[in-house]
Amino acid sequence: MTKNFLTLTVFLFFSMVFIACEKDDPIIPNEEELITTVNYTLSPANGGNDIVLSFVDLDGDGGSDPIITGGTLAANQLYTGRLDLLNEAESPAESITEEIVEEDEDHQFFFESTVNGMSISYTDQDANGNPVGLNTSIMTGGAATGSIKVILKHEPNKNADGVSDGDDTNAGGETDIQVIFPIDVQ
Repeated sequence: MTKNFLTLTVFLFFSMVFIACEKDDPIIPNEEELITTVNYTLSPANGGNDIVLSFVDLDGDGGSDPIITGGTLAANQLYTGRLDLLNEAESPAESITEEIVEEDEDHQFFFESTVNGMSISYTDQDANGNPVGLNTSIMTGGAATGSIKVILKHEPNKNADGVSDGDDTNAGGETDIQVIFPIDVQ
């Protein structure tokens, strides 16, 4: 009887292991993409050369420090801004911007400026009329230095207080990337 019990126990153990091995791994439908590069192109409304603020971290989190390039903007000038995000760990580089456009209801950029007199406004929106932030308008004030923080949130609550005005305090969601660009206004 002990031999039969031991055999049955061993059989049940291996059956459970076999069944557990047959299970498929869970599928994550919206697995986050690796964002290695963020380019924020600022074009002067009155013409002139574009200023490209950039963040490049080809090895992702950890490893080497990212390379961040800020910019010098003209005082009292209007700029149109355009964000472009890439995964350059892929070959050819994968456009994360295209994914954000396709899933615009699930994404929103937030902008925080420490530059005195600078204002940043959304100029694009998703299908529900909520801001996305791939396209912006920036107005500089007088000479100043500081930074622009760009935050991309995945699945923010776009109906929460202040979110449509660019305040991420009540946005929730997950931060896909956060970058701080140094700015000098002259």
